[in-house]
Amino acid sequence: MIPRYLTDASWQELPRYEFETIIIGSGVAGLYTAIRAAESGKVLIITKKALDESNTRYAQGGIAAVTADEDSPDFHLQDTLMAGAGLCDEDAVDVLVHEGPDRVSELIGLGAEFDREDGVLALTREGAHSQRRILHAHGDSTGAEIVRALARQVVKQPNVEIWNDHFAIDLLTENGECLGALIQRPDGSRVAAFGKATILSSGGAGQLYRYTTNPDIATADGIAMAYRAGAEVRDMEFVQFHPTSLCYPGAPRFLISEAVRGEGAVLRNSAGERFMEQYHPLLELAPRDVVARAIVSEMERTKSTFVYLDITHEPREKVLHRFPMIYETCLNYGLDLTSDWIPVAPAAHYMMGGVKTDLDGGTSVKRLFACGEVSSTGVHGANRLASNSLSEALVFGKRIIDRLKELPKPDFTGLRQGAPDQITLALRKDVPMTPVVERRLKLQKVMLRNVGLVRTEEGLEKGIDELRRLTSLFESRLTKREEYEFANMLTVGLLVAVAARMRQESRGGHYRSDYPSPREEWRRHIVFHRESGTVTEPVRERDTSPMGQDEVAAARD
Repeated sequence: MIPRYLTDASWQELPRYEFETIIIGSGVAGLYTAIRAAESGKVLIITKKALDESNTRYAQGGIAAVTADEDSPDFHLQDTLMAGAGLCDEDAVDVLVHEGPDRVSELIGLGAEFDREDGVLALTREGAHSQRRILHAHGDSTGAEIVRALARQVVKQPNVEIWNDHFAIDLLTENGECLGALIQRPDGSRVAAFGKATILSSGGAGQLYRYTTNPDIATADGIAMAYRAGAEVRDMEFVQFHPTSLCYPGAPRFLISEAVRGEGAVLRNSAGERFMEQYHPLLELAPRDVVARAIVSEMERTKSTFVYLDITHEPREKVLHRFPMIYETCLNYGLDLTSDWIPVAPAAHYMMGGVKTDLDGGTSVKRLFACGEVSSTGVHGANRLASNSLSEALVFGKRIIDRLKELPKPDFTGLRQGAPDQITLALRKDVPMTPVVERRLKLQKVMLRNVGLVRTEEGLEKGIDELRRLTSLFESRLTKREEYEFANMLTVGLLVAVAARMRQESRGGHYRSDYPSPREEWRRHIVFHRESGTVTEPVRERDTSPMGQDEVAAARD
């Protein structure tokens, strides 16, 4: 069983700090919520690297929101539901599509500079969107621009304290309530931070896989911490593999944005044949899971390790204007986007599942909230619609902040007097272990081979067995950041594999070659809880009550 805490410590022995709000992570979700939370109290941001290092920074395509007259929230809702393959929470999607435009306007007010044409926001279209509704910045550097604007605002806030290069090891709880986090400083010492609320915004889990578009920091920390603390975790089998990452000797698996296909690029197999018409009527703009599997199918059929992305037929000026960063990166490896076919292959990109939340970002643990990729709001279902993630983070971040205004501050008197539960793991020992870098690589290979884009019962069983052999780690005394990260990856890797074995169907980002079609009886969520085990729950149907949202929420409570 996964232990409650990763390390030996006692709250009584640690230096203690108190804040109004504790935020773990510094992507769009963490930065935005910090700005808004600072309006009413002291905020702590914990980031294990630097303030501007997150998955958000690497987002290229853009942010989805209805801003054009010919578009509508209903169109956006239907596109999201279609991509989500029957597992979206329609109420959550409804919140996203109606509140997203206001949050994007707010983001612009905070200094984010999106591309414009003739003074009007420039919009593009991406896979599975029926309308051009994707705002972008500097062509293909949308995430970096959003991080720049928000980080600039954060550092101006006198109420925000930033702890760079700090690692949140575990959430501190008592009687089912989250009171803060156990944190390791850069020098290896530990402190306890307490707050009225703790917000997880720590990003995704791309490093579970050998090939990923995510940075090194995406090690599933938030999901694992929440799971150990008793939060419900949902839909872990749904991992999105981006269809087009650069696949070239000596180059990293650099993301080639879906927007490139949105602007006219086509896919060709190693024989030069365009192939998407054989797989989906939307061709290259089909949902990501469809395109990714089509690419793998062509790779297997032609015995190649890649396919080509071809935008050479579009004007050079257009390509350079829309995709300057992608163009420059490819050029560094001798590939000219305007004249060369670019070799690409799928890579792990986004975790649809995560810490289960309500419509206000609340989890099953009191005072613990989750926002961004770490969360499972119900918006994405079985397959995220392109560019919905950034707007989701803003929309639900705002809802969390509104919820915090109603949250009473806990009594920390007992904490100061040493009342909380001890973190005692007396059985842990200092034992020789295989270097973490080797164990991490083994885990990534197991996930790629057995829990990747195409899954089978036999492969999943083998993968689970191999991952369980690595769990002896939890009996050892962990002290280093890379050891905590590996423990988090192992925890979440097991959750992904077990959920994938349970779901005997194919749906969205989860594809079982032994169960190649969706099954109505599996139109359910798989929910994990560390102590009470695993359950399945039906998809929540959209609330069509004539009551207002506040009344609906009150009725649910």
